Amino acid sequence: MTHLTPTTRAAVVIGVAVALAAGLAGAPARADAAPVEPRSASATPPPATSATTTTDPTVRPTKSAERAIAAFTSRGGRGATASPDPASSTVPTVTTPAVAPQTIRTAPSTTLYRGGLYVDPSGEAARAATALSSQGRTAEASAARTIAQQPVATWLGGWFTDAQLVKKIDGTVAAAEKVGATPVFVTYNIPNRDCGSHSAGGSADNAAYLRWNQLVASRLAGHRASVIVEPDALALISTCPTQTNGREATIAAAVAALAAAGVPAYIDAGNSNWVPPKIMAARLEAAGVDRARGFATNVSNYYPVENERAYAEQVSEAVGGARYVIDTSRNGRGWKGTWCNAPGAGLGSVPSVQTGTTKLDALLWIKTPGASDGQCNGGPAAGQWHASYAVQLVANRAVG
Repeated sequence: MTHLTPTTRAAVVIGVAVALAAGLAGAPARADAAPVEPRSASATPPPATSATTTTDPTVRPTKSAERAIAAFTSRGGRGATASPDPASSTVPTVTTPAVAPQTIRTAPSTTLYRGGLYVDPSGEAARAATALSSQGRTAEASAARTIAQQPVATWLGGWFTDAQLVKKIDGTVAAAEKVGATPVFVTYNIPNRDCGSHSAGGSADNAAYLRWNQLVASRLAGHRASVIVEPDALALISTCPTQTNGREATIAAAVAALAAAGVPAYIDAGNSNWVPPKIMAARLEAAGVDRARGFATNVSNYYPVENERAYAEQVSEAVGGARYVIDTSRNGRGWKGTWCNAPGAGLGSVPSVQTGTTKLDALLWIKTPGASDGQCNGGPAAGQWHASYAVQLVANRAVG
């Protein structure tokens, strides 16, 4: 055994102690510091208000929204810093920089949409392009193909059976993950949807809707995606209040389920020419915007980005700084005096994730450009492909 002088022996002891202290500091201090594992494909998440207590170390407790978001966001690395003093006989203090966990509300837009927005090669516009091409309708097929080249949100509603819904969500998520992109979904199945107008329908009652929404949340749990929650649902309270009694509470429960699954949700907030900012802010608060990422504006509408941003910033300030997204799918020519298949409308700015100083997360194509609003201005039934209208949208698209 090599003989060590007292001075050398003290230095070795100090060095070992420092190494042990650094190793402990670098290890997770709590169970929630570890990444959240995706739920089993067949599992149904517990209600957002429940809490799980267990003494079985193999069973993970129910995650809160803040913990669940870790399933698809990356936390900063931890680095221990210590400068041992060879002349000192005490172990130096090891400091670990505090790293605030990212949450649905605070994660940067570039984290939530890491890899960019997903372009679905089998989306509605792509399918229309294939069908029209096979019929020799070259110009209409070309317009549909132009739209299909951009990321467009995937709408989910009662037109899918449960089995079809699961297949649609799982397939879209898997395809997006394969290319490292982020899909955007739209839930559109609330009872008395569209107040009986062109897109009438929805779940039979609130209980059925929340069960359906829970299925959506369970399939998205552990995956990177965002959801636009129920276009027009809050804004239409002004138009048909008797049909929308208690709607805020229903949306709040739906948002809580999405949050518990770690899914950033944007509650639809109408547009700049519909409900005043303060009134919409009150509805959003009642609808659980504090559990959501934020809200969406201009869905399926035509108002310019400048108008929508000004409106959204007022709403955001009134609800504590919530983030928002704007639908630019058909606002390239601004408002044209009518909402349903508006003549003269054009495609707006292409979808993109935003990183500016406002609360704007992204410009999205939430409405599918080319899908009919209903049987108005020469259009087919709501949701069906309106080939000549798609040609118009492409011809009138915004430049730049």
